[in-house]
Amino acid sequence: MAIKRNQKILRPEALHGRFVVVCVALGLMFSMLVARAAYIQVVSPDRLIHESDLRTVRVSEDRVQRGNITDRNGVELAVSVPVHTVWADPKVIHERGSLADTRRWAALAEVFNVPVEQLLSKVEDPTRRFVYLQRMVTPGVANYVAQLRIPGVSLKEESRRFYPTGEISAHVVGITNIDGQGLDGIEAVFDEYLTGTSGQRRYRRDGAGRVVEELEVTASELPQSIRLSIDQRVQAMAYTELKRAVRYHQATSGSLVMVNVHTGEIIAMVNSPSYNPNNRTDVQAHQLRNRAISDSFEPGSTVKPLVILGALQSGDFDAESTLNTSPGWMTVGGRRVQDGRNEGELDLAGILARSSNVGTSKLALHIGVNKLLENYYSVGFGTDTGVPLLGESMGQMRHRNRWYEFEVAALSYGYGLSTTTIQLAQMYAILGSGGIKRPLTVLAQDQVVEGERVFEQEYVESVVKMLESVTGENGTGRRAGVPGYRVAGKTGTTRKAIAGGYGDEYVALFAGVMPASNPHFAMAVMINEPAGDRYHGGSVAAPVFSAVAEQAARILNLTPDNIDERAMRVAGFSGGAQ
Repeated sequence: MAIKRNQKILRPEALHGRFVVVCVALGLMFSMLVARAAYIQVVSPDRLIHESDLRTVRVSEDRVQRGNITDRNGVELAVSVPVHTVWADPKVIHERGSLADTRRWAALAEVFNVPVEQLLSKVEDPTRRFVYLQRMVTPGVANYVAQLRIPGVSLKEESRRFYPTGEISAHVVGITNIDGQGLDGIEAVFDEYLTGTSGQRRYRRDGAGRVVEELEVTASELPQSIRLSIDQRVQAMAYTELKRAVRYHQATSGSLVMVNVHTGEIIAMVNSPSYNPNNRTDVQAHQLRNRAISDSFEPGSTVKPLVILGALQSGDFDAESTLNTSPGWMTVGGRRVQDGRNEGELDLAGILARSSNVGTSKLALHIGVNKLLENYYSVGFGTDTGVPLLGESMGQMRHRNRWYEFEVAALSYGYGLSTTTIQLAQMYAILGSGGIKRPLTVLAQDQVVEGERVFEQEYVESVVKMLESVTGENGTGRRAGVPGYRVAGKTGTTRKAIAGGYGDEYVALFAGVMPASNPHFAMAVMINEPAGDRYHGGSVAAPVFSAVAEQAARILNLTPDNIDERAMRVAGFSGGAQ
């Protein structure tokens, strides 16, 4: 059929409404995408950055060991050694079915010496990602754990504090906890000084594990080491002698402090009982106490040199002055002061040598309580010594407006006040230095510390000379003598106070300086509650002083000052001239 020329061809017309709707929808979707992208990139990018960092950013740590503690000669007293810790990822353990291999877990529990049920209880929560199985294991155990190859169980490198000298220096050096934080002694006082800061490196890596970007590098701060004034050779020997004496006399405890009189440095500080800081499994609380600075006691006759010093300072007495102590006792304020026996007429040196309570009581009542207390305060009684250790006791000094005569008399022979072993050592260090008081320290000093003069040198030297008679043949401290050296010191024996008076337990004391002609060190020895018939300072504490002083003189290379020329001989010759 033919199409007519003038007939129009009909074409489909576009639907304008639908086109507009589609365009608007596409525009809205594009706008929403742009807005979302802008929100993520500009307004709140932190969450996705955090998610990205979790997948790509890693941190490596450059661990630093805790600083060492050494004695004055560089002998290591505390060091940190690398060890391994066994840890687990419970989530990985459950995902990989590690618990099914019961034989490996039984072997792991056996090497840890714990029940297998206790070990499995630590990893029973599959949501946890980190738990300790065993801290700081030995290299052998670490190697065994690595060979077990339990999925989810790994090794982590840590450091452990080790104390090479063990119980000998435990109270001075102190200890740390399992995380390396100082708990006692030097470890606690100088914890920040000994602890360094680990360095860190933050970097970004790609899916293949390659480093693509360095983000941040923090340099580590190295810890500082501490050099103590302790001479470990003297410390070890002093501990051995003190421990032997405490055991022999069946005493409850003992302490010893040796001080360099020229610097105030503590050469040795030991206590018995002590403890092993490397194995604290069965350690009891009383073993941790540094008794040399924390336990106070009445010093007894060891303070009598201060009474003699006060008498010389008064100007009413000199080295030749004598007092009549007959009949060996006297009544003061309605109470009796007595000696062990009637000593008769005694000069000041004799009062010290025979430890006459009657003699010192008469002197104290003459010079007055104010002068007596002034001397006690001058040597540091009633205050701390300043030594950088925790737990120091200040002792006790009474403060009262009125003193009865008997109380003054009792003060003269060391009752009615309390001191510590370190305070007693400080007192004799002041006497040994000629009347100069220096702060005590357990840190090695590179230069001499200027002290404070508290007594006139002339009087102090006279008292030290008198104290030599105590260790002479007729003195109460003759067992403190050291062959080849002049020793000046004083014994002390005090009954321990109980509620309502004094009991039947004693404290035996000896304190002194050596060599007496030019003192190098002062030492105080305290033996607490010795059992048996021997409980006096002259028979219990004095021998310890002698043994320690003799060996210390050899170690410190001190020149003898009491050599009998008749006993000297040249190698190859003996007797008279040939």
